[in-house]
Amino acid sequence: MPYFKRTALAITLVAASLTGALFAATSSAQGNSGDATIKEIEKYRQALGDGNPAELWEARGEVIWKKPRGPRNVSFELCDIGLGPGKVKGAYAVLPKYFADTDKVEDLESRLVTCMVMLQGFKYEDAMKSPFGSPERKSDIEALVAFVTAESRGLKMNVIGNHPKEKEAFDIGKAMFFHRGGPHDFGCVTCHGADKQRIRLQDLPNLTNKQQAQRAYTSWPAYRVSQGEVRSFQWRLFDCFRQQRFPELEFTSQGSIALTTYLAKNANGGVLSAPSIKR
Repeated sequence: MPYFKRTALAITLVAASLTGALFAATSSAQGNSGDATIKEIEKYRQALGDGNPAELWEARGEVIWKKPRGPRNVSFELCDIGLGPGKVKGAYAVLPKYFADTDKVEDLESRLVTCMVMLQGFKYEDAMKSPFGSPERKSDIEALVAFVTAESRGLKMNVIGNHPKEKEAFDIGKAMFFHRGGPHDFGCVTCHGADKQRIRLQDLPNLTNKQQAQRAYTSWPAYRVSQGEVRSFQWRLFDCFRQQRFPELEFTSQGSIALTTYLAKNANGGVLSAPSIKR
């Protein structure tokens, strides 16, 4: 069995055993405060943190970044993702931001699509294909996201947001966060607007609290043990909209980038730990 597959299988088996232990621990904690359960969940995450399989996505993403691709046979090494052409270290910490060449605010995923189209010569519809991978069909976007974000690990979020379009995106994102609708009258704020909320075994960070917002945002993208995939922040928002029973959030839509701008700027000062590992 290839090394990568053996590693992923080992992680999955360890995760399964840890999950069983976690259920036992949380069951015995019933009747105690919610803090006890949250502590057990944190222990579970820390145990999974050793040997994060996201490293495999990071390595694949670095290969894709450096490899000439597309009709123009150009690598991403000339792509400006926030700090100038080819500069990766620290770039994720300043995103989303306004880019003059597109006259738009872009996050990492939308900027990668822009470079695939404008730099490498891909058709837009081809660049937008398969943004989220599966065990059968890996996503180049998720691999690139893992590589780029890993290059900012340990740095602080520093979204400036002074351009008029950045301010507009922030305001729209804030309105989206607090908007409630859909068949259940849900909104982002429903799950992420108060302390000590939890759904099943997942504690829900209060994103209106500065420290919790910093901790939550800086841990994405992440390797999801339950899915065996690295998931980008665009996927995180997509899945939140699905759970709210909202209309499907379009990949790299201006709405998704506005919401990301609001959340990212609120996380300013937080230290990036992504790609992290989650259940």
